[in-house]
Amino acid sequence: MKNDLIELYSDYLLSSSGKTTATGVSELLDNVYSHDQFTRLLSNNEFTSRDLWLYVKPVVRQVECSDGVLIFDDTIQEKQFSKENALNTWHFDHT
Repeated sequence: MKNDLIELYSDYLLSSSGKTTATGVSELLDNVYSHDQFTRLLSNNEFTSRDLWLYVKPVVRQVECSDGVLIFDDTIQEKQFSKENALNTWHFDHT
């Protein structure tokens, strides 16, 4: 069941365009799973990069090829007309 919850919650995060909550995913699933189950999943586990790899590895193996690459890009693009505030502020660019 833990894997089912992880899968459902990650799909919910990927498909949502607005604010995401445990209550929101529970309501979306017609309360088949309670928001408490999602809250416990997130607060009782410490997910690591190993967990992520084990989760995505089957998909990566399906599409891998000898001349392919997998790129993770955490680039932050500056927008010249944005105003700085508490949520939108300067970030350190490690490059």
